[in-house]
Amino acid sequence: MRTTRSKKLLRRAMGVLPGGVNSPVRAFGSVGGTVRFVVQASGARIEDADGNCYIDYVASWGAIILGHAHPVVIEAVRSAAGRGTSFGAPTEAEVELAERVIEHVPSVEMIRFVSSGTEATMSALRLARAATGRDRVLKFEGGYHGHADSLLAAAGSGVATLGIPGTAGVPQGAVADTVVIPYNDLEVAEAVFARYGEEIAAVIVEPIAANMGLVLPNAGFLAGLRDITRRYGSLLIFDEVITGFRVALGGAQARFGVLPDLSCFGKVIGGGLPVGAYGGRRSLMQQVAPEGKVFQAGTLSGNPLAMAAGLAALDLLAREGVYAGLEETAARLSRELSTLADEAGVPFCASAVGGLFGFCFHPGPVSNYAEASKADARLFKVFFHAMLEQGIYLAPSPYEAAFLMTAHGEAEVSETLEAARKAFRKAV
Repeated sequence: MRTTRSKKLLRRAMGVLPGGVNSPVRAFGSVGGTVRFVVQASGARIEDADGNCYIDYVASWGAIILGHAHPVVIEAVRSAAGRGTSFGAPTEAEVELAERVIEHVPSVEMIRFVSSGTEATMSALRLARAATGRDRVLKFEGGYHGHADSLLAAAGSGVATLGIPGTAGVPQGAVADTVVIPYNDLEVAEAVFARYGEEIAAVIVEPIAANMGLVLPNAGFLAGLRDITRRYGSLLIFDEVITGFRVALGGAQARFGVLPDLSCFGKVIGGGLPVGAYGGRRSLMQQVAPEGKVFQAGTLSGNPLAMAAGLAALDLLAREGVYAGLEETAARLSRELSTLADEAGVPFCASAVGGLFGFCFHPGPVSNYAEASKADARLFKVFFHAMLEQGIYLAPSPYEAAFLMTAHGEAEVSETLEAARKAFRKAV
């Protein structure tokens, strides 16, 4: 497989971009080898600068769900761009997309658009603290909610202890009010609330954890969090940046029947363009400026191109059978990859939900970050490169979920499984 052009581009990029990339995981740090520079994409496939084609399971980290360069979405963006790319003033498209999200997501009565998932979670926490008059936040180890300082907290040294900075540049003070506990552990959550309950403004959680591979919530976990937060007067925030409009039209909350106080969105609702949003009960959202005293602003919030792309995408996703098709394909990949790994004698477990599937080189089950971190990194690296050489583009990290698009058909699935058969043999 040719990589000459990508290698040259990486050398140029290293001189002007940290690590040659604009987001760390793109640098292939976990797997090594040559970063692929993408030049174009269509449907379920992408093409790199050397002319190599790949079946894509990164899908712009979940933002693309209808397939790359979907003609309806492209035409919506083209039409909007012809009228102007940004106004810094309200547009009808903002109202229409807000109405569409509210129509589909059961807990959302009002919404505010921002430009990224990080902005959405950061703003939701600010609102939660203002609404409750409290400072502490509870999050889960391995859950990723963007790169705001208070959310880049690593777990402390014991149960029910406060977080510590999870990266250089984050001061202790920024995470002093963040408590980090294991995902799927209601017993520890109860212990934390017994100790800090009257101080906790909110619990923020990925309802389906998609940044430690793909870890589903245990039965009763989300409902348990809903119960605990109600008892202590805290807010429950679902980070649906990944799951929103990907695992169901109403997100994970519709799928599991557990309604949070606030929800955060991104990815799919922008149709492939930069966007984020947070929303919830009217009484909470009315506390956001200019209606209330919680300040949040953004020059490109609700920009007309993202609104147009998002409207086109959501309207297409509302068609009958879309999610059933995604679910069927994800389940098949999860099931047949597990069978192939078993035949090759490779420790492996996989899961799937909606338009997501994930796997790790671990016999399983995996229910939290500590268990996910025991996966065999060497096996993943061998498997990743064996798949890449056969034209299958997976996330270059063992902790990322894989994303399906409606464009993944029988041909793509068959090619993927045949490549995996050979890749598992190399991983033995």
